[in-house]
Amino acid sequence: MTANLQIPPLLPTYTPFPFPLLRGEGDRVFDPLGRDYFDFYGGHCVASTGHAHPHVAEAIAAQARELIFYSTAAELPIRSRAAQELLAFAGSGRDAGMCSVFFCNSGAEANENALKMACRVTGRHTFAAFQGGWHGRSTLALSVTDDPAITKPYEPLLAPCLRLPWNDVEALDAADFSDVAGVILEPIQSMSGIRPATAPFLRRLREKTRAAGALLIYDEVQTGIGRLGHPFAAGLHDVRPDVITSAKGLASGVPMGALLLAAEVAVSIKPGDLGSTFGGGPLACAALLATLQVIRQEGLLENVRRREQEIRGVLAGTCVTEVRGSGLLLGLVVPGRAKALKLHLQERRILVGGSGDPDVLRLMPPLNLGSAAVDALALALHSFSVGDVA
Repeated sequence: MTANLQIPPLLPTYTPFPFPLLRGEGDRVFDPLGRDYFDFYGGHCVASTGHAHPHVAEAIAAQARELIFYSTAAELPIRSRAAQELLAFAGSGRDAGMCSVFFCNSGAEANENALKMACRVTGRHTFAAFQGGWHGRSTLALSVTDDPAITKPYEPLLAPCLRLPWNDVEALDAADFSDVAGVILEPIQSMSGIRPATAPFLRRLREKTRAAGALLIYDEVQTGIGRLGHPFAAGLHDVRPDVITSAKGLASGVPMGALLLAAEVAVSIKPGDLGSTFGGGPLACAALLATLQVIRQEGLLENVRRREQEIRGVLAGTCVTEVRGSGLLLGLVVPGRAKALKLHLQERRILVGGSGDPDVLRLMPPLNLGSAAVDALALALHSFSVGDVA
């Protein structure tokens, strides 16, 4: 039956760029012909310290010469240090109030374990999440994800989930969380078109979950590690969640996930409740420590805030009708023309991301994005806005 089919060695997943990438440097990537592209996509919000940052690369290489891997069967000083430094970073903004870390390998695994933890702590097995939320492809993460294209084939396997409208305080007031183990949300919904949660919505959600004894889980897989110009979104708007999940830019591209836990949650978890063979491996921990050092030493939180203002400034007079989001997680609203604009930018060697909203493009560049990249984006946008576009 398959004899005449051309099946590639690497199973196709996403539709790739129409050119391969060979290497990266800072806020640019290069194809095999040596052409450079300003990377406003960041490998899908992953390249926090840019591509091939020398300090991160050397930290990984140095650790590889000492110990590439050992599981949590052994205590590793670098793993303990990574946890301490991550907690210190999280608390260096407006106190996120986290006291303990569980390391894993990805955002989906972080969210999966956060939801499992909510069940263990509360004894409940129903979740609540929001329209437009996207939390990963593992079973419990799919249960709280609002994307029928990837959830429908697995519906019989998914956990019960109360799905609520986004940013609707009245709907929160009407919701019953008495049987809910945990409520999960992205402080800025990314895949659905960069939709930030409002401060009144977050504050009311915190009140409701606390009163019902349900855990409040911030999925900061994309908003964390300085992406918004703050260490995490947790703590902003005077809202402290019970659990923060992190991944993406956590280790500058080395696969890593983490859960940051408030004391009230951490005290309920005993040895054996959670596990991950590769979670907190020495290479990933070395990359995490180097990432946090670069963010601090190079002033990347300040750079994020500065570049956001520059980007917003250069969009005046272009086809962009609205800019959503914060820091370097921005959504460009281009009604009816987003797809054409994405191709236009790609032709001018600028990479951006699409979204579930066909009118919104996403900018998720490295946190060390330079002014030359912003200038190039401005030129490309202005040439598009005055051009003859079908």
